[in-house]
Amino acid sequence: FQAPPAAAQSLARADFDIVSLANNHAMDYGPESLLQGIDLLHEQGVATIGAGANADSARAPHIVEQNGLTLAFLGYVHVPIEASTHFDTQSWEATETAPGLSWGDPEKIIEDVTAVASQVDHVIVILHSGYEYIDPPGEEQMAAAKAAIDAGATMVIGHHAHVLQGIEYYNNGVIVYGLGNFAFEIDGDPNTAILHAWLGKDGVHQIELVPAIIQIPGGQPRVAEEWEAGDIMRRVYRLTGALNLGATWQLEIGD
Repeated sequence: FQAPPAAAQSLARADFDIVSLANNHAMDYGPESLLQGIDLLHEQGVATIGAGANADSARAPHIVEQNGLTLAFLGYVHVPIEASTHFDTQSWEATETAPGLSWGDPEKIIEDVTAVASQVDHVIVILHSGYEYIDPPGEEQMAAAKAAIDAGATMVIGHHAHVLQGIEYYNNGVIVYGLGNFAFEIDGDPNTAILHAWLGKDGVHQIELVPAIIQIPGGQPRVAEEWEAGDIMRRVYRLTGALNLGATWQLEIGD
């Protein structure tokens, strides 16, 4: 995948504040393209996480203050070796001297979350992980997400599977395993959702999913009509229930 340089300006004009570049296509065009993309985004005031000129910058948190809360964002990728090409995304992991991505090894996630947690009100981890088109989260995906929460993160927000996955309420944190797609041309399930989360000093107060549809052709998202939203939310409720057996949880549906 390759985006034109003008895409950075488009993201800024759409009011994106931060993007995670930790994914299995971030270095399709090599390290020079990755670094160019980072520079273009920064020039437009869009912060990046999960990738950088070296391991320190790839694993560095982005810290913001918003409405009286201080938030730290971290980004990671942990995807399986691709079955068709046998490509291993971990080979793109940044090193002390080489550009690359932040690989979602649980031990490194624990180290990074622990290092920043005492400086902020909440740590939010963006995790690109799981098996494509598979509803339940994979073992590696769950291990990385739970490691983040155990280390002190408040939320883990996931993607990669291209389908909606469930939400787990775990150890006083919230793990949204898979948000499907947002703006993506795909020949699979067009159903998706947009996550809203409200946080206070003491944690996540409320989450809401707004059902949406990926339009084909073009890949643009639109809010689902009322007659479409029910199927989307029933899927999320079913998958979420399977992850929270015996737990008390509530998920709101957006208008």
